[in-house]
Amino acid sequence: MKQKRLSSILPPLILLLILLIPLPSRLDSGQPTPPEESPTAAITCVLLDQQAAWNRADVNAFMNGYWNSPELTFAGSSGITRGWQPVLERYRKNYPDQKAMGHLDFSALEVHPLGRDAAFVLGRWHIQRASDELGGVFTLVFQRFPEGWRIVHDHTSADAKTP
Repeated sequence: MKQKRLSSILPPLILLLILLIPLPSRLDSGQPTPPEESPTAAITCVLLDQQAAWNRADVNAFMNGYWNSPELTFAGSSGITRGWQPVLERYRKNYPDQKAMGHLDFSALEVHPLGRDAAFVLGRWHIQRASDELGGVFTLVFQRFPEGWRIVHDHTSADAKTP
């Protein structure tokens, strides 16, 4: 009778031990293993960080959202700019100070994953300045790198000015 009870308890006990073996290694780190952040949430966070950086006139922090590579591309009304440094210089030339930068808002964001490590984003941008306002649309191509999601291509267009 004792052997029959032991044999009925043993399989669940072994299963419990198997499940508990990996537990100490997770507990030793002091950090629970977080679920992977969704591409939409991570990319939206990059864009909100860029918006905040722009609104405090920090172009360098704004550029953190871009892939720091000579292969970065930016397409706009003045043509195609290639490379992180030339894109930074373009922003500095066109928006030299807080007055020129104004207040930026992104809206109508649509994040469309293109697989595990890529996505494209459609959206609108609007800049309010003391003397005027401007806005338009953009298409961004994001890629996931070890340091996080970064823009690898930006195509930004301004709305047509109304007379």
